[in-house]
Amino acid sequence: MCSSDLTGCNMKEFELIKRYFSEQMIKRKDVVLGIGDDCAIVTPSERQNIAITTDTLVAGVHFPHETSARAIGHKSIAVNLSDLAAMGAEPTWISLAITLPEVDVKWVEEFCKGAFELCEFYNVQLIGGDTTQGPLSITLTAQGLVPHNTHLKRSGAKAGDWIYVTGEIGDAALALKHIFKEVNVAPEYRASVQKSLDFPTPRILAGQALRNYASSAIDLSDGLIADLGHICTASKVGANIVLDDLPISNALRDTVGLEKAYEMTLSGGDDYELLFTVSEDNKVGMETALANTSNTITCIGQINGSEKITTTLNSKPVAISTSSFEHRSEERRVGKECRS
Repeated sequence: MCSSDLTGCNMKEFELIKRYFSEQMIKRKDVVLGIGDDCAIVTPSERQNIAITTDTLVAGVHFPHETSARAIGHKSIAVNLSDLAAMGAEPTWISLAITLPEVDVKWVEEFCKGAFELCEFYNVQLIGGDTTQGPLSITLTAQGLVPHNTHLKRSGAKAGDWIYVTGEIGDAALALKHIFKEVNVAPEYRASVQKSLDFPTPRILAGQALRNYASSAIDLSDGLIADLGHICTASKVGANIVLDDLPISNALRDTVGLEKAYEMTLSGGDDYELLFTVSEDNKVGMETALANTSNTITCIGQINGSEKITTTLNSKPVAISTSSFEHRSEERRVGKECRS
């Protein structure tokens, strides 16, 4: 990690880096030189492409101010690994630039626990970054490897392809509404929906399994309609979503009712599940491959040639009000505002 200024802090920057960021469990063989020099040096495997993504998370914009340090650490890693999953990549290295209002030792310890737990699980090594003083924000660059010419893209969807998602969607948006007192989530559901918001699971194995089957893929960060729109724009296609088939949790359905649950599932964001398309010929192979990853998947619609996104309910068209899918105001935005 590079040298910067943390003036006014009792702990010097290099002491902070050594104590909390250098002493990590993961030591990958492909890292020639990690933290401590002006640059890191890595050696990628032969016939592998490198996938690279960068995201910034700002307090009060991408996560509520009261979010725990451990959750912020986890989510900082997870949202970047989710991008790699959407490309079918194996995560390998990360660089972290963190801006702190002050050095709160307990906060930094908890942040590192959340971040490194996920790094250790996926064998990802922190190889560099920066520390500065200022309003809390985290910028993370994640890199991964994908076999030559097997990466997933947004631009491969074709008319007739089926649309799938992993997991359940909408619970992160529900947790956010509970935080802002717009809804009251029943006590028996609160822990699970809060976990969806604070501790998303990047679908790494699912992304790798999809490399030989999916025609397009994206991770769900901005909301199903918005992210499906990215695929449709890149692929020059349209799509129909079958609302009856959306994977909605009991927590979401019981809290807001089915009609509102559809809206939140389509527009909520922060799910970090994978949305992908598969041709009819590849459906069986894909379903078999995904079954071996312990990921649940749901077919929610089909690609068509209209270049528009429509929805149906009980086999009948349902109009979409585009105002329902506008981003939240900045102070309540929790998710990515741009993508690498």
